[in-house]
Amino acid sequence: MDSAPNHVANFESTTLGRFPEMTERLDCAVIGAGAVGLAIARELARRGREVVVLEAAEAIGSETSSRNSEVIHAGLYYPPGSLKGRLCVRGKTLLYAYLDARGVEVRRCGKLLVATEPDEVPRLSEVIGKAAANGCTELEIIDADRAREMEPDLHCLKAIWSPTTGIFDSHGYMLALRGDLEAAGGMIAFVSPVTGGMATADGPLLRTGGADATEVLCRTVVNAAGLGAWAIAASLDGMPPDRVPPRYLCKGNYFQLTGRPPFERLIYPLPGSASLGCHYTRDLGGQGRFGPDAEWVDGISYTVDPARADSFYDSIRRYWPDLPDGALTPAYCGIRPKIQAPHEPAHDFMIQGPADHGVAGLVNLYGIESPGLTASPAIAEYAADLVAGEATA
Repeated sequence: MDSAPNHVANFESTTLGRFPEMTERLDCAVIGAGAVGLAIARELARRGREVVVLEAAEAIGSETSSRNSEVIHAGLYYPPGSLKGRLCVRGKTLLYAYLDARGVEVRRCGKLLVATEPDEVPRLSEVIGKAAANGCTELEIIDADRAREMEPDLHCLKAIWSPTTGIFDSHGYMLALRGDLEAAGGMIAFVSPVTGGMATADGPLLRTGGADATEVLCRTVVNAAGLGAWAIAASLDGMPPDRVPPRYLCKGNYFQLTGRPPFERLIYPLPGSASLGCHYTRDLGGQGRFGPDAEWVDGISYTVDPARADSFYDSIRRYWPDLPDGALTPAYCGIRPKIQAPHEPAHDFMIQGPADHGVAGLVNLYGIESPGLTASPAIAEYAADLVAGEATA
C-alpha cells in the first residue's frame, strides 16, 4: 500500500508505546452501513480519510434504510432553522444530482398535501411558511378543482402542490455509495458488531465482535448505527450517560393496494405528531401502497398485524372515498428511532460532536428518521464538517 496520509502517520506516532502492538489502528471508523452511514463514509473518504465501515449485519441497508417509503422529500414540515429542515432541503438537491449522475432510477412525480376538512385549510399556509423559511420555495396552494384535474379520484378542499417530491431506488442508491466508498479506498467490514469500547485521549478504542473479534483504536468514530446508536454510545467507557438521549421506537406499518393504483402522484394528508400520516405512494414498478401509521412499541419486530388495516381504511377514505373494501393487504413495516416520547412534539435530528459530549474523536447520530434518507447526502457533509471541526449548530 502507498504511504499513509500525513494525518494518519501523525496519529499512529502519537499512540505507539501506549497500547499493545496487537491493537489495530484505524484513521476513521463509521459504525453502520445504512444510507446515512454509507453517505458519511463516502464523504469522509472523498476528503482523504482512510475509512472502514463496521456493520453488524451481512449486507448494507438491512434495517431502517430498506423499510421506508423511498420518497425524496421537499422539506415541507420542519421548524425553520432545524437540522431536519436545512438538511432535507440541501439533501434533496444533492440527492437528485447524485442519482442522475450514477444512473440510479428516480422519478420526480410530485406530491399533493391535502386538506380534507375546513379546519385543516389554514394549516396549509403554515406549512408553506415553514417550508419557505427552510429554502423550499417551489410550493403552491391549489384549489379543489385544480387538484381534481391532476388526480380525478382525489377528494380535498385545497392542497399544496410540491413538484420536487419524488421516489427512487434506495437500494440502488446505497450500492452506488458503496461503490464510491470502495473506489476511494474505503471498505466495509460486515458481521462486525461494535460490542463496547472506551474513550482515550487519542480517540475511541472500539471492541468488535463477530468471527474476527478485535480491538481497534480510531482517530475518529462516527456512530451512525441507526436503531443501535444508543446502545453503542452507552457501551463506550467515558461517554457521559447524561449525553445519551432516551430512545423510543415507533413502528410504521405499510399496506399494499390490490388493483389499479388510483393516483399518479403521491398523496399526503396533513401530518400528525408521530408521522407524516397514512400517505399514498407508488413504487417504481407502479404498485400503490399506503402508510406508515404510528405504532409505539417496546421492541423490534417486523411483522405487520393485518388488523391494523381497519384504521387505514378510515384515514385513506378522507382523501380517496372510493377505496374498496378488502383492497389492502399487509406489505412491510419499519422502525423509526425517535428521541421524543409518545405525544411529545417531534424532535430534531441530534448530531453530537466532541464539544457536545467531551469524547475526543467521536460523533454520534441519534433520531435519524424521516427525512433522513432524503437528507443523507447533507447529513454526510454536516458530519464530515463536524469531524473536521467546521460544523455550526
